[in-house]
Amino acid sequence: MAPKVLISDELSDAAVQIFRDRGIEVDFQPKLGKDKEKLAEIIGNYDALAIRSATKVTEKLIEQATNLKVIGRAGIGVDNVDIPAASKKGIIVMNTPFGNSITTAEHAISMMMAVARQIPEASASTHAGKWEKSRFMGVELTAKTLGVIGAGNIGSIVCDRAKGLRMKVVAYDPFLTEDRATQLGIEKVELDDLLARADFITLHVPLTDATRNILSAEAIAKTKPGVRIVNCARGGLVDEAALAEAIKSGHVAGAAFDVFEVEPATESPLFNLPNVVVTPHLGASTSEAQENVALQVAEQIADYLLTGAVTNALNMPSVTAEEAKIMGPWIKLAGHLGNFIGQMTNEPIVAINILFDGVASTMNLKALNSAVIAGIMRKFNPDTNLVSAPVIAKDRGIKISTTQQDAAGAFEGYIKVTVTTEQRTRSVAGTVFSDGKPRFIQIKEINVDAEIGADMIYTTNKDVPGVIGTLGGILGENGVNIANFTLGRADQGGEAIAVLYVDGRPDEAVLDKVRASGKFGQVTAMHFDVN
Repeated sequence: MAPKVLISDELSDAAVQIFRDRGIEVDFQPKLGKDKEKLAEIIGNYDALAIRSATKVTEKLIEQATNLKVIGRAGIGVDNVDIPAASKKGIIVMNTPFGNSITTAEHAISMMMAVARQIPEASASTHAGKWEKSRFMGVELTAKTLGVIGAGNIGSIVCDRAKGLRMKVVAYDPFLTEDRATQLGIEKVELDDLLARADFITLHVPLTDATRNILSAEAIAKTKPGVRIVNCARGGLVDEAALAEAIKSGHVAGAAFDVFEVEPATESPLFNLPNVVVTPHLGASTSEAQENVALQVAEQIADYLLTGAVTNALNMPSVTAEEAKIMGPWIKLAGHLGNFIGQMTNEPIVAINILFDGVASTMNLKALNSAVIAGIMRKFNPDTNLVSAPVIAKDRGIKISTTQQDAAGAFEGYIKVTVTTEQRTRSVAGTVFSDGKPRFIQIKEINVDAEIGADMIYTTNKDVPGVIGTLGGILGENGVNIANFTLGRADQGGEAIAVLYVDGRPDEAVLDKVRASGKFGQVTAMHFDVN
């Protein structure tokens, strides 16, 4: 029986035809995504679901998807898909991470030009029969300083286009190395320096806990008087109310926003302010981009249904079905190792070395590499998947190397990840035990045997009496239950570490109490996806 695909959002006729040409039954209902009840009634009849942004794939909908094997999102954002729920149900979630990068970058440049020359207001005035030439005095882009927050895939394209406009480009990005900055022909700076120097600021980062309100009231106050701010990335990166006040006061000369904290945006503090250009999330809305991502997602879904090939999956590595049975636990381990290093590292990463020992060295190293890199970079870019991670790392100028060796030491095989930044080198190693469970076996060259749980605490300290009691006492007094407590030290009286698996994510206030004890150097809460 031929597999069945439901397309519940607008997709091009060419994309629909791809399924038909490959012998896949297609049900094309482009308005269905807006009817949640009807979608839930019929979703159980399909093997695959192709969507854009209108369809909301909630946990409730996934419960009804009894036959669904794959969800394909035409575009990069998957905010409308409950990925954890899909993962638990064994449903692969794919996206198309690179199909609309140029379109989004071009929109940001267009918005910057529009706000520089007050084009929308001037157009409206002229349409109204006025001729207010002296009212709309603009500024040139040539020789101005553009501050780019986020120099990844889209941000780097913006940098390139801005250089073509003869702008001076400075960029802030935790992953941007000096070598990559030189390659792009831009200057790498810290955020405060960017705020103080930029005539225009444009944002190109995902919305995470670290980037939410990255342009807060405090940050906006540090900007150069007369700055113009462009956001075509994600709503929530800029405090809209604070920006509105800065525009009213005259400190900020204008803004151009394509995205808003609440969408659809029917109201915003920025609406109806002078020299504020707003568009309804049009960053990826060109015929070329929409066609590209539609064709890509159709090919990806068809490949998976017919051959089992997995491409651009957010919750599964690109491996064959045969490899997946053996490699599953090792891929989880690789992701955990990368995630550990990623949560520990806030500086630009220069190089990543991945050592595969013994049985690990005989596996699909591309998939294992991707899992490590995705784990590292997901802290800064949650949209990173196992396919896009190496490309993104390369674009950032990060040097990736791998080493293979025959079994050495007490384990049948293990993986060791070493990350080099401009300040330090960190390493973590792990293996998979016979029960199929990944374990950390070495951190910072100190041997440990740590079970990996969803919520963990990592500490460093000097090897002196009383540390265990202090740590356990503070956590116990504050209701943090310890499921597993692992210790390790380099030498007697030297550096020591502790890795705790705890029941639930601890509050930062509790960790502050641990830090205040004066017995610990580093105290970090970590979270791992162990499903």
